[in-house]
Amino acid sequence: MSKPKIGFYWCASCGGCEEAVVDLAEGVLKVVEAVDIVLWPCAMDFKRSDLEAMADGEMAACFVNGAIRSSEQLEMAELCRRKSQALVAFGACSHLGGIPGLANACTLEGVMQSVYGDGEFSTVNPTDTRPQPMTQVPEGRLTLPTLDESVKALDQVVPVDYYLPGCPPPVKLIVDAVMALLEGRLPPAGSVLAPDVALCKDCPRLDTKPEDPFLHEFKRPHEILIDPEKCLLAQGLLCMGPATRSGCDHACIQGNMPCTGCLGPVSHVRDYGGAALSAVASLVDSNDEAQIAACMAQIPDPAGTFYRYSLPSSLLFKRRNVQGNGGV
Repeated sequence: MSKPKIGFYWCASCGGCEEAVVDLAEGVLKVVEAVDIVLWPCAMDFKRSDLEAMADGEMAACFVNGAIRSSEQLEMAELCRRKSQALVAFGACSHLGGIPGLANACTLEGVMQSVYGDGEFSTVNPTDTRPQPMTQVPEGRLTLPTLDESVKALDQVVPVDYYLPGCPPPVKLIVDAVMALLEGRLPPAGSVLAPDVALCKDCPRLDTKPEDPFLHEFKRPHEILIDPEKCLLAQGLLCMGPATRSGCDHACIQGNMPCTGCLGPVSHVRDYGGAALSAVASLVDSNDEAQIAACMAQIPDPAGTFYRYSLPSSLLFKRRNVQGNGGV
């Protein structure tokens, strides 16, 4: 009897999700024994033509990490969808848009101007040369993928069956997902393959979190000596545990750093950033508007903090250019 076929593909992301597969260590041997990996360009020599040659639905599952912005990424996402029975959004970037999705806070022209024009970067480009979709040279025609106006999560371009959250997904969640797939134990389509409970609920420091509103100021990790036993929020650190899904074994908390929210929201939350902002704001111990504003002003980058992994999948989605280049 032939083994189920699975694939891994990488779109707009940093590569950490691919590293997470390698982090299975010797556990990857059990996976390889149980499945045939028929697509994994990051680790082995697979070509697009190999994917195109597969029959539709030939892969039992394909794990696609990374957000979608380029024409090539869209084409590959559509191919992976067609060639797999189950498509898994693998990691925060494909799940919610991830760090690449913060580009939606700018216009595409704004991004290009910052990188190739007179922005804050060190590029010396007096002729304002930009990447071109097609360039004719003596040797032939060179082509590059085009960029869409916005970054999208995987399910905003193709139907997705399951979501493996995290930046990157925790090894335990990866193993559990693969074994559930092989053993036919997968939950209903559309499920996030992680516990549906907030990280705070099972945090090892929960007993030290005050019951009533208690925040008077926010501090950044480098500004204080962090108590390794005390609730990080109680120390004035911006921890996203109240709004973030559990399943990471509190990796950041165990490292004495606040949660940044990479596993995204629990199932009943529509907009992660809004939920995180609401959860944090509710802990500010003041009813005075000026004091509350002064406290919240200590958060240096609200959009990058509360929507760090989820801007494309949020109600905001992207910057609206209604006042010309870069306007809102």
